[in-house]
Amino acid sequence: MGRVTFRYLYPVNLYNDSERFISILSDYGFKVTFGNESDTRFLRRALQALIGSPVAIRHIEFIESEIPGLTRDSRSGIYDLACVDERGNQFIVEMQLSKYPDFIQRMKFYSFYRLNTLIRKGKYKFEGLPRIYCIGILATNIFPHIADYHNVAVLRNEKGELIDEQTTFITVELAKFKKRLGKVQTDLDKLIYTMKATHKASKPKQFPPFWTEEWLEAAIKELDTRQMTPEKRMAYEMTLSANALAIESENRKIQEAQLAVKTETIKNALLKGLDVRLVADISEVSVEFVLEIQNQLANKS
Repeated sequence: MGRVTFRYLYPVNLYNDSERFISILSDYGFKVTFGNESDTRFLRRALQALIGSPVAIRHIEFIESEIPGLTRDSRSGIYDLACVDERGNQFIVEMQLSKYPDFIQRMKFYSFYRLNTLIRKGKYKFEGLPRIYCIGILATNIFPHIADYHNVAVLRNEKGELIDEQTTFITVELAKFKKRLGKVQTDLDKLIYTMKATHKASKPKQFPPFWTEEWLEAAIKELDTRQMTPEKRMAYEMTLSANALAIESENRKIQEAQLAVKTETIKNALLKGLDVRLVADISEVSVEFVLEIQNQLANKS
């Protein structure tokens, strides 16, 4: 059984008690829609839209999402979601909310590891390999020079001629999607619109007509706080608690790092003979704090 895990930084609070629907972009929202193992209607149609396939995905099986380090010094990792369809096509889905300049490198690492596991051990046979689709859904832009919000990348030569498409990289940059509701026609656009707009809707008159389509209706139902069972409410509350702790931990780490930098700057200033009050003014700290650091330096000498 595959695991669905999440590695977000938390620049934005994706949970709001006043909203009827939970954001798909939140870890809870992603888990109950894309990662819903008991009902894969939304996931199957979403994957079909993301890879641009005219062929419907009939069955999805979740697979192991953890990458163990092959050696003591090699890198490990965990996909947000990994699954395989009835034709053997492999899917890796990654959600990234914060800025991550090296996201493509991470996608390559995950997809190449997956490829390595598919090659028959000891015989290095490459024929009959299934397709690998590595899908990245990003809240921010990573391709400032590309206007399209949905990009499909395979191996091509300098003339644009196809060399290989066994491994396909797909990215969706949500910030670039600016279509008005009247222009939303394809399943891909319906998916992206829903991901961006669900948590902002509260009344039926705000719901677009396509939200009655089975695959989207199934996902939105999972996000509706009014339809939560006691068990789902508990899971949601536990997620909120975990996120609050994660935010507190991240903020503490940031504050500690900032304090360490400021302390080092103050030490250097004092060692150069600058006046205590001047150092305090420049560093925007109290004189008492600077004096404490000065005493620590004196005790070490």
